[in-house]
This record gives sequence, structure tokens and C-alpha cells, in this order.
Amino acid sequence: MKISEILNSKKVTLSFEIFPPKKQEAFNSVKETALRLCSSKPDFISITYGAGGSTQTNTSELASAVEQTGTTALAHLTCVRSTKEQLLETVETLKAKNIHNILALRGDYPQDRTEGEVLFPSGLCHASDLAAILKKEGFCVGGACYPEGHPESANRDADIDNLKYKVDAGVDFLTTQMIFDNDMLYSFLYRLQSAGIHVPVIAGIMPVTNANQVNRMVDLSNAYIPRKLLSFCDRFRNDNEAMKQAGIAYATDQIIDMISNGVRGIHIYTMNKPEIAEAILGNVDSIIKAINK
Repeated sequence: MKISEILNSKKVTLSFEIFPPKKQEAFNSVKETALRLCSSKPDFISITYGAGGSTQTNTSELASAVEQTGTTALAHLTCVRSTKEQLLETVETLKAKNIHNILALRGDYPQDRTEGEVLFPSGLCHASDLAAILKKEGFCVGGACYPEGHPESANRDADIDNLKYKVDAGVDFLTTQMIFDNDMLYSFLYRLQSAGIHVPVIAGIMPVTNANQVNRMVDLSNAYIPRKLLSFCDRFRNDNEAMKQAGIAYATDQIIDMISNGVRGIHIYTMNKPEIAEAILGNVDSIIKAINK
């Protein structure tokens, strides 16, 4: 099923994200995680994609396994280090596996890149370039967005302009990077509406269950970390169970507040920890069911 159809048919959706293993011997373990998450009946499961050949095959295999359970899969696809022929070959593979949804991404610059390396041999340097191709191929196309501004954007206005270009290229819905301050999301949604961007926006939630995650999250997503979150990270960083419980509670509060304020899509970055996603779902499933009656 296409995610655009799911978003149109429900008042609130809830989805999960997993990432394929970098080492092949861990594939079966991650597959078991994906199948366990499918049993929670999310609206879809998103599977990330590695640069430079690290996880591309596993992405399509996991997406296929998800689809075979009756759960909709969203496969990520990036432009980095791929020729156009390789990208089109991946597209055909996904079609053959009955994958109907792709998240079009430029991709992060690889940490192991060498001086003079051509990172975009396909000539597709932006997610919008890839989105246009995927749309012509018949996919439902998703795109990423940064409520606090993309780290490489000159300013927030330029970021919104680039996002509008991506949507005009064929993106059907947007998923935000991780958000820890809901007011940042609400401000972003207002700016999108003002700019004439009206596609559905799914809010990304990252449960913080390890205090050491915080600095990495800031580096990856340019996210603002509220004092409340920093406080419990400092207080419970040496107690794993307390940290886990506090992180689940914080994510739950965020989701309830978002739903109460009209946000229609919630996307949980599971970090391949199904027990965390299940605990959060257990806290909010009755709320989502009540909204969707």
C-alpha cells in the first residue's frame, strides 16, 4: 500500500524506523527485530540505507520481509556514491519485491571519503533530483526535513525554499529529523504552511535511553536539546534502567502533546530496540485508537 493512501485514510499514524546491519552476520537478528515490530501493527516501517554499498542489499531484503507480513515498508534510497545505472538497478529490485514507497535522500557525506572523490557519479546531487525520477517510476515518494534547519543551509528561509523545491519535484510526504522540543516542530509547520507547502509532515521521535546519545544527536540533526531532557540525562546517566524509563516517558509526553496539537503522523526512530518502541506504543495506543475512531 502507498503511504500517501495511509496518511489520507487516518487521522493519526504511527510508524517505526530500523537500520540494516553493517555486518552480514547480524542480518538475521535485525530481521527478527523488524518482524517483531511488524507484530505491533504500525502503519509502516522505514528501513534506512547505507552509503557506498554497506547496506543497500539488506535494505531491500528487510523491506521485502516487512511487506510479506502485510505491513507497509518504506525503503530509503540515497544518491551518494551511486551511478545512475546502480540507482535504476536498485529501483527495479524494489519494484520486483513489491515495494511501493521510497524515501528519497541525497545521503550524508561519507566519513571515509578521499580528496577528489566524486561522491555523486550519477549526477544526482540532491534529493529532489532522485524524487523526480522515483515519481516517474510510480513510487510514493517521501522526503526528509529539518525543523531547526538543515545543518548545511545558509538559514531557515533558504532551507524552506529548498524543501519546497523538493516537494515540487514529487515528494508526497515529509518526515522530520528527530525532535526534542515540540515548539520547534509547531513553528516549523507554521512556516511550511506560509510557504505553500501542504504535504503531510510526519514527526520524528527519538527516545533517549542512553545519555551518551545526546551529543551525537546534536551533530546529526542540529537538534535543540531542552533543559528537561539534559537534566534527566545528567541525573540518570549511570543507571541504565532509570535512563530507559525516563527516555520512554519523555518520548511518550512528546507524542501525546503532538497528537493533542493536531500532528497527524508520529515516526519513532527505534535504534533497532523493539522493546523501547513497544513500551512507547503501549503508552499511546489507546489515544491513537480513540483519535482514529
